[in-house]
Amino acid sequence: MKTKTLMTALGTVAAGAMAATGAFAQAEYTLKLHQFLPAQANVPTLVLDVWADQIEEASGGRIEIERYPSMQLGGAPPELMDQAIDGVADIVWTVVGYTPGRFPSTEVFELPFMVADAREASCAYWTMYEESMQEEFADVHLLGTWVHGPGMFHTADPVEVPEDLEGMQIRGGSRTVNQLLELVGATPVGMPVPAVTEGLSRGVIDGTTIPWEVTESLRVAELVGNHTGFEGPGLYTLTFVLAMNNDAYNNLPEDLQQVIDENSGLEFSIFAGGTQADADGPARDIAVELGNNIVMIDEETAREVWLPVVEPVYDTWIADLEANGMDGQALIDRARELMDGDCANAGR
Repeated sequence: MKTKTLMTALGTVAAGAMAATGAFAQAEYTLKLHQFLPAQANVPTLVLDVWADQIEEASGGRIEIERYPSMQLGGAPPELMDQAIDGVADIVWTVVGYTPGRFPSTEVFELPFMVADAREASCAYWTMYEESMQEEFADVHLLGTWVHGPGMFHTADPVEVPEDLEGMQIRGGSRTVNQLLELVGATPVGMPVPAVTEGLSRGVIDGTTIPWEVTESLRVAELVGNHTGFEGPGLYTLTFVLAMNNDAYNNLPEDLQQVIDENSGLEFSIFAGGTQADADGPARDIAVELGNNIVMIDEETAREVWLPVVEPVYDTWIADLEANGMDGQALIDRARELMDGDCANAGR
């Protein structure tokens, strides 16, 4: 799938149309995009702004997307999905895990050592959304679904084996990650990612679970000296959605709905997940330059030492879904089938 080529081509065609007319038409529809990270963070600059700019260009300026970072429209990050449902914001980008258990199917991609590649998982995520998750998200119009690069530990003290985490206070980003932390003997601390910097600097937490990419804007490499990642499938990922208020979408004329649709969906999801994962490298370089200790657990050790400790997360999750009339094992099997099959090498 030539995702980046398509995204670039759409913007180029739209920009050419703008140049031919001399300027955009005055905006007929203004949409408010709300999210929790600072405007200069990677996801806003590399994903959300790119998407919003392309919508504006492809609409010939008839759509304007106002960007509100850092919860500038009010509320807390866990409220973002409801803000999209209620129309406080027209579009939100949020971590699905900020509302634990509300969208349980998406958690299949958050299970320990489940995801090896963000593009492949983001492709599988959108495919499964279209196949079986639409009822869960009926209250919004989904524009994109993706995951970040490999989740890992960033800690004050080094972590090489599960026992090293015993007694540590570690920030977890979702209920499945929190269960993982409990199984390795850590105390999970729930907090939205923007609070991690203060939590580390004040000693409220001993470490955090986030991918490399997020560490740059949060200055994590300056606040802790140790980073532990895993070769092969990552420790975990979090699931994200870009969601639009149903009325805001339905009130657009058909041609502008088409603009939204053509810039959203499967290929955008792959672009978003891949772009976020690609930002891991530059953030890791910062830790290297600071001389931090970076531990990479090889795939065999992850499988033989770490996975047996955290594997009960799978059993608990499957049982939780079964109690709600859902087949968790079938979701696991389908996600793996897609990542190994139709979505293998997605976006490349």
